[in-house]
Amino acid sequence: MQTPFLHLCKSFTPSSPLPRQTNNNQCFGLHNPLISTSISRRRIVAQQSYKPNDRPGNKGKVTLKGNKENIWSVDNDTAENENRKRKPKGKKQRSKRLGSGGGKKGRILISGTMLIESETVLQTQEPVIKPMWRTFASSVSGIWKGVGAVFSPITAEMEPLEIGKKNEFLYDCYTLSRIEEASLPSEIQRRINWVTLNPHGEFFQNDDVSLVDDGDTTLLPKFESFDLKASDVMEEDSMGDESGLVYFEDGSYSRGPVSIPVGEMSESGSYLTPTFKFEQCLVKGCHKRLRVVHTIEFANGGADIQIMRVGVYEEQWVCPSNYEDQSNNDAPLELKPFSQRKRTQPSELTGSWKVFEVSATPIYGEEEEEMKLMLGESSDITPYVYLCTEALKRRNLPESWVSFGDEEMVDMQDVSVMWLPGGVTAYVDVKKDGVLCVGIGWYSDEGINLVMERDYGIDGNLKEVRSKSEVKRRWAEEPK
Repeated sequence: MQTPFLHLCKSFTPSSPLPRQTNNNQCFGLHNPLISTSISRRRIVAQQSYKPNDRPGNKGKVTLKGNKENIWSVDNDTAENENRKRKPKGKKQRSKRLGSGGGKKGRILISGTMLIESETVLQTQEPVIKPMWRTFASSVSGIWKGVGAVFSPITAEMEPLEIGKKNEFLYDCYTLSRIEEASLPSEIQRRINWVTLNPHGEFFQNDDVSLVDDGDTTLLPKFESFDLKASDVMEEDSMGDESGLVYFEDGSYSRGPVSIPVGEMSESGSYLTPTFKFEQCLVKGCHKRLRVVHTIEFANGGADIQIMRVGVYEEQWVCPSNYEDQSNNDAPLELKPFSQRKRTQPSELTGSWKVFEVSATPIYGEEEEEMKLMLGESSDITPYVYLCTEALKRRNLPESWVSFGDEEMVDMQDVSVMWLPGGVTAYVDVKKDGVLCVGIGWYSDEGINLVMERDYGIDGNLKEVRSKSEVKRRWAEEPK
């Protein structure tokens, strides 16, 4: 069975002049362990390989402490006591440390979780038919043009992809993907070519770079100026109807391990240190999609959950894969590089939303075998139950946030959401009940927010995958 992880080549195994990317030698490989009750200290670590304002090679590392009964939980009481010792009494603890006023341009990079309250259930949970593999494969197949970038899991700032010919850092990339059916049944294969560009970094952060009136820039070459077909291969892999893949008919999906082994040790008696890749895709209007890739390492039997890298790619469909040569696929790319886009702010996601949700829950144990016999599925594939629901929900502002210029003041005890360019949000959060959630969001100015979330229980098993379409309720002005 095909492994549920992509194997990256050039993008994450750069040549020697590039600042050392964290754990390059593992290249998103996989192993496995998670939790052991014998471990006394629990922590979540976010790590970045390079800060744009520092020298190449400097590393950032932040730790979250958790209680020993639940390895993924956050010991908020301990953190609160530590904050009280550091701060005088009678003052708000977070507003002074993580306020939004001191950052460059005042734009928020990272924040705490936005609390969501259920207002009204419009439709209770009802079963829905699992999407057909053939329908999903047809939706994702074809030629896709796109843009991409990687971001620091600590500060959410853009990180360099590689070193250019003039020994400069390059922050953006153009991609050309070809996805088609493989020779094996229930399998598709993809090949992604890419080129890197932009030595300037993020335009809306860098005051030295000026933009023209239409928001475009003459400093970056256009997509059409490159021969992407002859460029380097970023990744080449295949995707099958595998246990860790949850997909939907529109081509959106969530891909990762179906279980993260907990507390397992190697033959030498030391804990394994697996690195997993969580790839999630959202589709907008059938012809545009967003892919966000979290790379997370689980060290010390799961005691340390380390966010290694966050990659973001937006792509637009061009033509069917077998029409590539005959079709006019030289049309201009409508997508701007991520360095030229503004970041969505938490205030834009607050308020009342109408949420339509489709969830997929894996079945384990005896019920799993019964489900496989009933559906006639392979014994290697975990069966899922799909349910849908609709509700009105209210999203509130986070209690803490960090803006441009405030990165050195980060208290990762309070931070889980990254606010990225192009309306993208990415988060790795541990809920109060110990559930680990890896999620992404994609907001548009029309008031629509698409969400994909992947939950793991404290036993390391995949608990649920949720795909949400959220529409913001905009009240008409009352007549005067």
